Amino acid sequence: MKSKFSDLLFGDGRLEDFEQAIPLLSEEEERKISESSIPESLPILPLKNTVLFPGVVIPITVGRDRSLELVKDAYETDKIIGIVTQKDSDMEDPGIDDLYRVGTVAQILKLIKMPDGSKSIVIQGKSVFRINEFQTIEPYFKADVSPYKNVADVEGLELDAAIRSVKETAAQIVNKSPNIPSEAAIAINNINSPNFLLNFISSNLNVGIEEKQQLLEVREFSVRLKTIIQHLEKELQVLSLSEQIRTKVKTDIDEQQRDFYLRQQLKAIQEELGEGTEQQEVHKLRARAEKRKKEFPKDVWKTLTKELDRLDRTPAQAPNHGVILNYVETIIDLPWNKFTKDKLDLKKARAVLDEDHYGLEKVKKRIIEYLAVLKLKKDMKAPILCFYGPPGVGKTSLGKSIARAINRKFARISLGGLRDEAEIRGHRRTYIGALPGRIIQNMKKTGASNPVMMLDEIDKVGADFRGDPTSALLEVLDPEQNNTFYDNYLELEYDLSKVLFIATANSLETIPAPLRDRMEIIPISGYTLEEKTEIAKTYLIPRQREENGLTEAQIGFDEAAIHAIIDGYTRESGVRNLSREIGSVARNVASGIASDDIESRHIDEPSVEDILGKRRFFSDVAERTTVPGVSTGLAWTPYGGDILFIEASVSRGSGKMQITGQLGDVMKESASLAVSHLKTLADELGIPQHAFKEWDLHIHVPAGSVPKDGPSAGVALLSAVASIFTQRKVKPTLAMTGEITLRGAVLPVGGIKEKVLAAKRAGISTVLLPAKNEKDVDEIEAEIIKGLEFRYIDRMEDLLEQVLDTEPVQQPERKFKKIQENGEMAGTKQITP
Repeated sequence: MKSKFSDLLFGDGRLEDFEQAIPLLSEEEERKISESSIPESLPILPLKNTVLFPGVVIPITVGRDRSLELVKDAYETDKIIGIVTQKDSDMEDPGIDDLYRVGTVAQILKLIKMPDGSKSIVIQGKSVFRINEFQTIEPYFKADVSPYKNVADVEGLELDAAIRSVKETAAQIVNKSPNIPSEAAIAINNINSPNFLLNFISSNLNVGIEEKQQLLEVREFSVRLKTIIQHLEKELQVLSLSEQIRTKVKTDIDEQQRDFYLRQQLKAIQEELGEGTEQQEVHKLRARAEKRKKEFPKDVWKTLTKELDRLDRTPAQAPNHGVILNYVETIIDLPWNKFTKDKLDLKKARAVLDEDHYGLEKVKKRIIEYLAVLKLKKDMKAPILCFYGPPGVGKTSLGKSIARAINRKFARISLGGLRDEAEIRGHRRTYIGALPGRIIQNMKKTGASNPVMMLDEIDKVGADFRGDPTSALLEVLDPEQNNTFYDNYLELEYDLSKVLFIATANSLETIPAPLRDRMEIIPISGYTLEEKTEIAKTYLIPRQREENGLTEAQIGFDEAAIHAIIDGYTRESGVRNLSREIGSVARNVASGIASDDIESRHIDEPSVEDILGKRRFFSDVAERTTVPGVSTGLAWTPYGGDILFIEASVSRGSGKMQITGQLGDVMKESASLAVSHLKTLADELGIPQHAFKEWDLHIHVPAGSVPKDGPSAGVALLSAVASIFTQRKVKPTLAMTGEITLRGAVLPVGGIKEKVLAAKRAGISTVLLPAKNEKDVDEIEAEIIKGLEFRYIDRMEDLLEQVLDTEPVQQPERKFKKIQENGEMAGTKQITP
């Protein structure tokens, strides 16, 4: 039962007169009330969170305008109203469909006007009614009603036994509940009317409104009696269990007090013996904290002193002693408002960046700009940078170089495969073995509040049932929010606004858009042959000499050897594999020197093949395009640009098209567009119309195990299909990229720099690009595009003129001979034996 059980019995807080607190109806009074006639029409007052039962008196506050009008009219007449309960207690203005159809006739016993304009009324339930039909809605509800009679199907000894059981159970509940005065049992015992007893208990049951409404609508006395007994038994079980828990908790507290008393005595004995090591440890922590008091923000200092006091009071044997100790040490060790001094000499910073990395002008320019603004403004929020490019181009090592250039501490967090949000925000201290997140751990490790923090492989962050780490990174990488970064372990705000965050990624597609929007994307493209050669001379060869214990006199490389390694043994945008191959050469020389076979070796082009074996990569563009139906496309991948061969062949059939090579839907649609547009150009290109109906077309893109998709292969697909149907070969050493449309337009595509680099690596001499991509070529360094010819197209017709040879290998009419109705080819004669 709810605490209001006693409030209804003893509303004024006094226990002298139960009958004044609530009328305890006799059987005769209850019978007269229930048999009183019900008007055919009643004003209906909706109630929230309350079900009124016959005989029960309750106070209610009336505040709605239509309800105030109803109470006013009823109080001035017969004071009789109909009470129904709302289905949804949160609805302020219920309609007809929001009210239950069974309610209770009530009499207004008392009306009190409140200072705020509302009214409080005391009402008593009379009998139950059913709403047949609503007459009016304004100014308040009024409805036709009919009596809702109950069925008395229990009597005699069975009734007496059931009523006694209800009273005994209710008395037990009163005795066990700490919220109900024991005198309430006397009031229940004084109720003689069985119906009123059930109504009174139903009104005060600790159940929901729906269950109470169901009790009101039950006609059979036996069913209602059974349901009420079940609710009482359940409440009694809950109270018994609560009492057991209270008893157990009291016992545990008594034991804890005993343990604390004994431990305090033990602490005093240990101090007398000079064994109070834990006290000394706390004193040392206090001394460390006092030394750095000026660095701590006010709320941090307040928390720290509170936890130190708590640690002082906690015995070393207590389970939470280690948790508090680790927490206090973490707070003290963190670099609150502790910064390293930036080197703002722009020339020296540029020299350091050039010393560590060749090229990468955009990145170096952005860092110098940041230092320039910092030098002028002194206090500024650090930018959030994201280096985006293929593997092996120096994204991660660039972060270390930036930290060295501006004299900051460096921290690296590998996010690849990270799936737990707590790795970023930390675990709550309620968990065993809880730790701060990686951000706070690295701040503690660097010992400064303004390090360069590298978030490596941010595009490879995962998500599962433990949370989404990218969502936690939204706060970390937002300059407007990260000055109050909240770690779950610390439960304190930490300022990350001075940290220079640098993320790295191979692909932007897997980074959520909100996270991508918070970062300044700086693309880092692959290297050209000339750049790789310079990187090998300046960085890779000296490093491999040092790692393999060689001197400059013992091993040397000429430029032709470096070119041979780059062209014949690596096919990459970066220089990671190049470094490995140079390392293999260096180890071979080191082995010879260690075996006393040689004293030194100069590596030339023949030596490369002698050490590394046969050449692994060849430029096979010219060989592949010696037959009609093969074109060379340019593709972008997360690992840099690459060339893509499109192969087409035809065979006798019914005009079907087959596409293989694990192509995505977009690429398949591009193939369909190419064929459709080619049909419109058939007459101009001399292609017989029946070729599309009597010959099957098969398009294949090699490297079938690699998924491929995207619209940029459209022009290459059109060239291959046009080549096979016109029997004109695609010109060798020519590659292309661009999206096509059904109306014959060529649209611009992305990744131009990576594709141009791939073309140059593959030995391509001419590159066909959409006309609108000319601006992208202008942004590429002149050294990169040296030796390449660029042609720009905006229509498919222009494309075919530049791509296909002028003379066909075989005339299309001869290749695609028409099949006559009798089954023989056109131009042949059938011989009859």
